[in-house]
Amino acid sequence: MELFDRLERRELERAVLVHVDFRNEADREELDEFYELVDSAGAEICTLLTTKRQNPDSKYFVGKGKAEEIQQAVELYEADVVIVNHALTPAQERNLSELVGCQVLDRIGLILDIFAQRARSHEGKLQVELAQLKRMATRLVKGWTHLDRQGGIGARGPGETQLESDRRLIQGRIKQLESKIERVRKQRDLGRRSRKRSELPTITIVGYTNAGKSTLFNYMTTANVYAEDRLFATLDSTLRRVHLPGAGPVIFADTVGFIRHIPHDLVTAFRSTLEETREASLLIHLVDAADIHREEKMADVYDVIAEVGADKVPQLVVFNKIDLLEPAIEPKIDYDENGVAQRVWISAQKGLGVELLMEAVASFFKGSFYTVDLVLQRDAGKKRSQLYQLGTILEEGFDEEGNSLFTMNLTEHEWQQIRKWPEFIKAEVRND
Repeated sequence: MELFDRLERRELERAVLVHVDFRNEADREELDEFYELVDSAGAEICTLLTTKRQNPDSKYFVGKGKAEEIQQAVELYEADVVIVNHALTPAQERNLSELVGCQVLDRIGLILDIFAQRARSHEGKLQVELAQLKRMATRLVKGWTHLDRQGGIGARGPGETQLESDRRLIQGRIKQLESKIERVRKQRDLGRRSRKRSELPTITIVGYTNAGKSTLFNYMTTANVYAEDRLFATLDSTLRRVHLPGAGPVIFADTVGFIRHIPHDLVTAFRSTLEETREASLLIHLVDAADIHREEKMADVYDVIAEVGADKVPQLVVFNKIDLLEPAIEPKIDYDENGVAQRVWISAQKGLGVELLMEAVASFFKGSFYTVDLVLQRDAGKKRSQLYQLGTILEEGFDEEGNSLFTMNLTEHEWQQIRKWPEFIKAEVRND
């Protein structure tokens, strides 16, 4: 039986929310985002308690008076959990929980709970459990009830306490998970090397959670990835090959959403997933154009991109949800002075401007493709059908003898594959 099967788990039900307005901007968290996180976790909100502080209280985080007010709210609403919109130290979490008489969950614990609900793939579940266990290891105070013996078979000795045994079990499970995730990471590396050998560019969609990444991915690839108007609706990266008009075949990748003050353990745990970002040929940085905090959220995404070593990858900023702007704006592409696409304005859900986005993405790879003129023998029907599976056909027709004429965009790999077909009467790269 796995370690987590032995834990008594409790679903979040009735919740008292706590939010502190700090003077220091670096310590602040958004209240609207807090509500969205709690909703994503599936809790029923009983009440919200707010307070202002210069610095966190060392014992209760919110101060003794406010902590007692939280206790009264828990009793009044018969709440199951107190959720704090900030990161708590293990001591603060423990002290507040003992005072209010119920479970206390901080912002990081809340995010981990959502991740645990949303993970679908084997890798995603491993990554979430690893982050949870690393966090749990710092918060052990007394042992679990299933370990009520002192020592015995499997323990280090008759003097081992229940708490020590719990810590040893957690550390052992952490090592197992790290080993499994390392194997998954190596498998991903093999996949990335295979894609590099095929010379297929990879376009990775990144952005703040709930910006619409999965919706855009679905629209562009018809992949039917789960998409919902909730934070962290999807955690598992998905890859799809797409034929991009004007550029040829490319790989689109959808990734986990980023968030302000994302826990470092989560960035570490999801590093193998986020490496898709670092190895990409282009990043589509998707932004909720209607979000009043979009600039701050863009900065948060840039921070995570830099942390995983993807800050050198070319980026195309895409402002999504333009249908929610007031006044409304039309889909468009913003170019720099050199004619390079910098920003695209779209609505993925309405399908507005997505064709402009595809055009802008294709423009990044046109220099990586050959434009070729081909003349294929009239009786080479099988080869003709194969050409339709490759590159982009710009022009096609027939000459007077019935031979097939093609003008195509091909990757170097595709060109080297077909250039010496004996069925070609002519096969050459255009110089213009």
